Amino acid sequence: MADYTIISDVSNYILSVLRERMCPEPIPSPNNIEVSSPASQDVDYILGLYLYDVKEEDTIAPPARVPRGRAQMAPPSKPYSLYYMVFINSGGQAGLKDQDFQKIIGKVAQIVSDNNSILPNQLQNWLDVAEPPIVFTPAKIGLEEKVRVWSAINKPYQISLFYKAAPVFVSSEVVINTPRVTDARFEVHVAGEDDE
Repeated sequence: MADYTIISDVSNYILSVLRERMCPEPIPSPNNIEVSSPASQDVDYILGLYLYDVKEEDTIAPPARVPRGRAQMAPPSKPYSLYYMVFINSGGQAGLKDQDFQKIIGKVAQIVSDNNSILPNQLQNWLDVAEPPIVFTPAKIGLEEKVRVWSAINKPYQISLFYKAAPVFVSSEVVINTPRVTDARFEVHVAGEDDE
């Protein structure tokens, strides 16, 4: 199952897709797109990707225990949902007009819609167990909750996109030793011998 770095791998995947598809139009350079918090000061980029929440999912059934070798097992992986905000950096807006903001937001919406899933083994190519795809969907939150996210980082609300990436399974490092079979008993019963 996926290692703990899967959360960072998902962020890097989204970043790489945005950098590939947003440049050179409407954003001139891949360096203008970063994984960052809107609260970061003195940063020079135009578009930011911010992971603002990670929730363990109790509505998704975890897989069974995972075998590790011949006599060991691992507990089932835990499923999580990752919540992202895609925003325009207020410190890197030199020369941008309102129409530019709208073009950037529209292009992001188009790109995420067109690239709305990724298989975990494409992010961690050593995975030998098939896992369900990680799907990117618009986060079902209202304006009030969006404003709360901005308020939590002491920034005024601005137009931004909110997405959910799920399920993201994170494996356990715990190893469970299973008992070895030390004694086996077999009996053979021939039909008819005890029937007399």
